[in-house]
Amino acid sequence: MLELQMHNASVKVLFTLNCVSPMAETQASEFKSEYLELLPEIFQAILSSQGDPQIIYPFLQKNLKKIDDGLVEELKVWTNGILPKLTTQEAQSLAVAVLIFSNLIQQFPLGNRASNLEIAIAGYQTAAKILTRHSFQEEWALIQNSLGNAYLERITGERLKNLELAIQYYQSALEVTPLEKSPEKWADIQVNLGNAYIDRIAGDRAENIEHAITEYMSALQIYTVNEYPVAWAGIQNNLGTAYRQRISGMHQDNLEQAVASFQNTLRIYTREAFPLQWATTIANLGNVYSQRVQGDRAENLEQAIASYQLALQVYTREAFPESWARTQSNLAAAYAERLRGDRAENLEQAIASYQLALQVYTREAFPESWARTQSNLAAAYAERLRGDRAENLEQAIASYQLALQVYTREAFPESWARTQSNLAAAYAERLRGDRAENLEQAIASYQLALQVYTREAFPESWARTQSNLAAAYAERLRGDRAENLEQAIASYQLALQVYTREAFPESWARTQSNLAAAYAERVQGDRAENLEQAIASYQLALQVYTREAFPESWARTQSNLAAAYAERLRGDRAENLEQAIASYQLALQVYTREAFPESWAMVQNNLAATKGL
Repeated sequence: MLELQMHNASVKVLFTLNCVSPMAETQASEFKSEYLELLPEIFQAILSSQGDPQIIYPFLQKNLKKIDDGLVEELKVWTNGILPKLTTQEAQSLAVAVLIFSNLIQQFPLGNRASNLEIAIAGYQTAAKILTRHSFQEEWALIQNSLGNAYLERITGERLKNLELAIQYYQSALEVTPLEKSPEKWADIQVNLGNAYIDRIAGDRAENIEHAITEYMSALQIYTVNEYPVAWAGIQNNLGTAYRQRISGMHQDNLEQAVASFQNTLRIYTREAFPLQWATTIANLGNVYSQRVQGDRAENLEQAIASYQLALQVYTREAFPESWARTQSNLAAAYAERLRGDRAENLEQAIASYQLALQVYTREAFPESWARTQSNLAAAYAERLRGDRAENLEQAIASYQLALQVYTREAFPESWARTQSNLAAAYAERLRGDRAENLEQAIASYQLALQVYTREAFPESWARTQSNLAAAYAERLRGDRAENLEQAIASYQLALQVYTREAFPESWARTQSNLAAAYAERVQGDRAENLEQAIASYQLALQVYTREAFPESWARTQSNLAAAYAERLRGDRAENLEQAIASYQLALQVYTREAFPESWAMVQNNLAATKGL
């Protein structure tokens, strides 16, 4: 790295107003004098201290109110005005000073994070004009890597574009960082590139994750456990995250790989030696346990909850507010899915933890995390058992709508589609407002979700949304009833193109049962044939909905099948009624008065009516 060779005196002269070019003078006049004074002081401090953070950070803290977007523009104006006035050596020294300042401000823990990153980016871009690829290859590579880091974390601008720029900068850095000459730097950039691919929005998600795994594996060729145990542990942690999100290969195997990688990390990251890294890894392990397929699901969720609670012993709100909020959010998600304990209490715990997370995750400071937490909080309210059901659904709708203020189709297409789909489900269940209007809102939101959830890109989400859209059409109050049922049947049939018995047995059975109900109510077509279709679909559903595996769904389907037999036009009438009676009686084996009083009463009533025919 070039040394700082410029004297303090020359900096003072260079940063006077007389040194700025006429064009820059005009621009500079638009800024407050406090900005005009700050940059010379910053660079004098960097030069005199050789960029010592223990000196620079207190100075920045003292001038915190001036570290904002105004300084971004001021830095551009001053450097554009000053650089043409400098000798080559002075320009190089200034570029190094700007580079050091950019590194410091990027890592500065105080102030506005978005502004800090914008200042860093402006500084790196300025330094790259002087420390060029041709003349200063090593410094240029460092700047490219730093720009990649800044764009990876950037808050301002479109997230998709920021990540693409981060990848480009990392790839540029790798072009001039040969493995043979700079193995550690090469490995560091590989890790950074892997991190960018993990977050990447553009391109194929599965392919992006494969890229990330490849980059991490490449870095592990250099960072071995024996020679670089700490770096090795960090990469193992990243690798665990990549395997947890992996789409290619068997999901179950990927999660086990993730568990193994995180456990490798914990060999080095002990709580005593590396408390922060230990907490991070424990929290990541919690993420895997919350998704784990192998082992008992209830036990895996208990492991996840325990892991998050351990992490929170280190991740306090005071010391690590962002990590605390993230872990609270993940803990909430685990409670929302918890199988042990009281369901109502688990949902209260989930809501409480999401609300805690939102104390840190504000829209201004963490817009994406705020939106995600609002969306998850909405889902918890939609399922809430305590409190007033109507009010819970209003809370859910309000939180989904808040999330959509950040989750736009352009910036977060998948999150936007998911939130639209969830909002639709909340409207479909809404108790307040006009029922007909609520169903229109539900249909509109499902149709919006399908603009992103295509069969090709998101087959499972597409099928689920088609199925939900069908249910909304089946209940629709506006429009022509016959046409609504045709729309419902068509959407259920589309869903079954993905929901096969082999790949998605439970979803297949549920969709067959719903399709049967639509055929039973169908207005168009031959009534006798519609009832045959209904009976056939109910019988298909019962191939999966067994009494042992799905007792409640089995009983509901038996009851619906009985109703179809009671109305059947084909076959022997007496035999149809016997089939109906038999199916109602089967349903009552599960629908007992004690366990399901409402369903028991309904089936008893239908059974009595059928016997009277």
